[in-house]
Amino acid sequence: MSTEEARTRTRVRTTVAELGPVTAARIAELLGLTGAAVRRHLEAMVAEGVVEAREPRPEARRGRGRPAKEYVIGSAGHDDLPSGYDDLALGALRYLADALGPQAVTDFARRRFAALEESLAGLDGPLPERVEALVRALADQGYSASSRPVAQGTPAEGTQLCQGHCPVQKVAEAFPQLCEAERRTFETVLGTRVQRLATLAHGDHVCTTFIPLDTLHQPGPPHDPAHQSQHQTQHQSQHATEGRRL
Repeated sequence: MSTEEARTRTRVRTTVAELGPVTAARIAELLGLTGAAVRRHLEAMVAEGVVEAREPRPEARRGRGRPAKEYVIGSAGHDDLPSGYDDLALGALRYLADALGPQAVTDFARRRFAALEESLAGLDGPLPERVEALVRALADQGYSASSRPVAQGTPAEGTQLCQGHCPVQKVAEAFPQLCEAERRTFETVLGTRVQRLATLAHGDHVCTTFIPLDTLHQPGPPHDPAHQSQHQTQHQSQHATEGRRL
């Protein structure tokens, strides 16, 4: 493979990590490549386990003909991306848990995300703008983050924050406190409650977090508990399955 082809393959892989599930046509459009060139790289990476081909989501099935496959990062692809010194971190956290107990790991996880909170402190403006600022900050830290609107024009309208790669995935598999601390950080930074739908650490192929845009989930006066419970159930039923598919 020539240097130019290797560079192109890296660009294709990075796009899959950031936006997956994504079609070959969409990748070609974003990178200014031909569909044939993108499919050639995708097929090679599928054979290597770097990416995986999946049947399209129901909402992506439009028009006649066979719908295009969508691609996500595979297990080998995750191994090629930054790992965050997994072995060292696992050993350190296991020692911490044994010596001081599980609460010490929880405290460590919260402190780990303190820098992210500080860097985004004071965010104002509409919630979508705050989400995009968070996406950029996560991407800078190697999370291959992106966001997309969901359920537009309905009471369950919101944004899904997707992380196609997690640099501490293997550590989070052993210590879910990291995922919970991350979720709490999202709520602090955005100033609204969020719902975690899927995680790489749990075996899903992307971390997905639903961020509601309605006023029920914005900071402000308390709402009627019965109405809130009913509304949250509606959000969960409409987005939980979709989050697992992404």
